[in-house]
Amino acid sequence: MLAAEENEILGVWNTTDNKGQVEIFKVNEMFHGKIIKLKEPNWPPDDEKGLGGKPKNDPNNHDPKLRDKPIVGLEIMNGFAYSGKKRWENGRIYDPENGKTYKCKMTLTSTNRLEVRGFIGISLIGRTEVWMR
Repeated sequence: MLAAEENEILGVWNTTDNKGQVEIFKVNEMFHGKIIKLKEPNWPPDDEKGLGGKPKNDPNNHDPKLRDKPIVGLEIMNGFAYSGKKRWENGRIYDPENGKTYKCKMTLTSTNRLEVRGFIGISLIGRTEVWMR
């Protein structure tokens, strides 16, 4: 029963404002997530950096070697462990919009609703997004 509850988070989730989709998967008892689809996968035609029409990459990454990596396929979540009561904790989430990584926890509030909370230091200082299946 616990294993079934622990795995309820697996699958594809639509991010806030339906900007993209993240697939949550499991590797060696730890939960991870990667971007599998973007609403706007390419840079706009009038992109000021001359990237118009090209697939979106990760220009804000703190590691210059990773800045050309495409956003689609990028693993943005890792290290989550199931802590009971439909909560996954002790993970990290990367925000490609600003290039920062945050501590993160997730709570499954219903079968199709996941609250993802990224924070710095303590959970009180952070932001929660709601993802839907």
